[in-house]
Amino acid sequence: MSTTAATRPSRRRLLQGLGAGAVGLAVGLPLVGGVREVARADGTGDDLELSFLISNLDGGWVPAKSAISSYEANVWQQLTDKLVHTDPKGKVTPWIAESWEQSEDATEYVLHLKDGVTFSDGTPLDADAVIANLQAWAVGRPDEGLPRVGLFPGGTFEGAEALDPLTVRVAFTAPTLSFLPTLGYHGCQLMAPSSLAGSLEEQSDLSTQVGSGPFVLESWAAGDHVRLVRREDYDWAPPALGASGPATLAAITYTVLPDDTLRASAARAHQTDIAYNVNPQVLDSFTQAGFHIEVPRYLGFVHGYSLRTNVAPFDDVRVRQAFTRGIDRAEILRTVFTDAWEPATSWLQAGVPETTDLTELFEYDPELADRLLDEAGWTERNADGFRTKDGTELGFTLYPTPYLTGSVPEAELISQHLRRLGIRVHTQKLDIPTWTERVTNDLSQGVGEVTRSFVDVGTVAGVITDEGEDWFSVGSSDPELVRLRDAVAGAADREERAGLVDELSRHVLEQAYFIPLEQNVQRIYVQSPDLKGITFNAVAIPSYHAATKEPS
Repeated sequence: MSTTAATRPSRRRLLQGLGAGAVGLAVGLPLVGGVREVARADGTGDDLELSFLISNLDGGWVPAKSAISSYEANVWQQLTDKLVHTDPKGKVTPWIAESWEQSEDATEYVLHLKDGVTFSDGTPLDADAVIANLQAWAVGRPDEGLPRVGLFPGGTFEGAEALDPLTVRVAFTAPTLSFLPTLGYHGCQLMAPSSLAGSLEEQSDLSTQVGSGPFVLESWAAGDHVRLVRREDYDWAPPALGASGPATLAAITYTVLPDDTLRASAARAHQTDIAYNVNPQVLDSFTQAGFHIEVPRYLGFVHGYSLRTNVAPFDDVRVRQAFTRGIDRAEILRTVFTDAWEPATSWLQAGVPETTDLTELFEYDPELADRLLDEAGWTERNADGFRTKDGTELGFTLYPTPYLTGSVPEAELISQHLRRLGIRVHTQKLDIPTWTERVTNDLSQGVGEVTRSFVDVGTVAGVITDEGEDWFSVGSSDPELVRLRDAVAGAADREERAGLVDELSRHVLEQAYFIPLEQNVQRIYVQSPDLKGITFNAVAIPSYHAATKEPS
């Protein structure tokens, strides 16, 4: 699809205006965030646009994959709706599903859909469309490269049927308390059946994707921009947003600008309404200048490392335990981040209702770490001072995640911490496609960096063994992990489940399968003070349906 320079900001013009590595205001920088003439369907004009600078949109557009990205999810949130709205505290309220019933054993749900909802191509968002989406989330088409949504409770999904055009019955083979909250997860976005039926190649093209949200796609160019315009007949926003009818903003333009310094400079110069994921160390200066800073925490896992236990040296629990005990988390918070970041107290975010404080299982204790490494047989030292055993040096490589601002300096600091123990840690920065290939998809890489959200703790069981994503490469070899996995996933009572989550968390941390770092603040929004009415969901993704903006 095409567009013109008059209707979207140009990254080239931004770069020319700011200059390579520039920090301050540049004369002649185009006004990206200003007022534009945008013709509406009712004939009025002078409507306001939102400009959004983002570091990349490189993760592709296949919904089952890109909808959970901290980058592409910002776009999807405006193009699509969800069956329910789940707020930052995990509270579930109606959206496309106006009401629902749950069986006593949490194995069956009946969803009652709002009448009159349509996708942007005019097709109805009815029971058949919802069933097609549920099937895509729960099962996918993995043989065609189209995965299921990882944190949707697909393991117990039995099927769904239409009771009438606006009523869907969903059945599970075991109690599934996580079903309703997870309908508000950012991976569970409603797409038109025609989009879901597309091939991997077709779904990779954003212009083929059809949602029912308050904005529609006008244009996009890979690595450059995505431009959305208001859908004039939209009238089914969730009541939780406090607004109805079409969006107030006429358009949103996401412009890709990879350099953190340039995005910060554009914000300081009032050349953009929102700059996404700038360096945490500059946030205080923005606050002092009157900008509004959003660093929303979300429900999910803390920022940390998952360790593959079949990859040396992490096949020894004592090495894993030494790794977690050798990290000085207080120094990380003090030097890499700001007061908006808080210590991890478990492997789950503190906002998750079932989280308990298990800090004692991973707190900094370098003397204990030294003893553990000695007990594991890493007692010799080479000429560089690193531990060895049977002629092999103790070390590994960290690949900082491109999804988290601050990950690079944090990894470098952790490398220094572990060097004191005699562990050589290399760090290497990668772009998103290479990081995915080198870390996520390479089973020989022993350390995976986690910045993952969920909206209900019951879905945690879906990632930790071979019944799901097998984060720790334990398969089903750890019977206690398997027992707790099944008990958490199959609990029909929330109070009972909370006790099981505590047991599971203790086991994961005692075995050092997961190395917590700090509370996850993955998304940083530097916002113009002229913006109002922005809301965030349970996974810290903003909605701009009710957003307003004071004209400059």
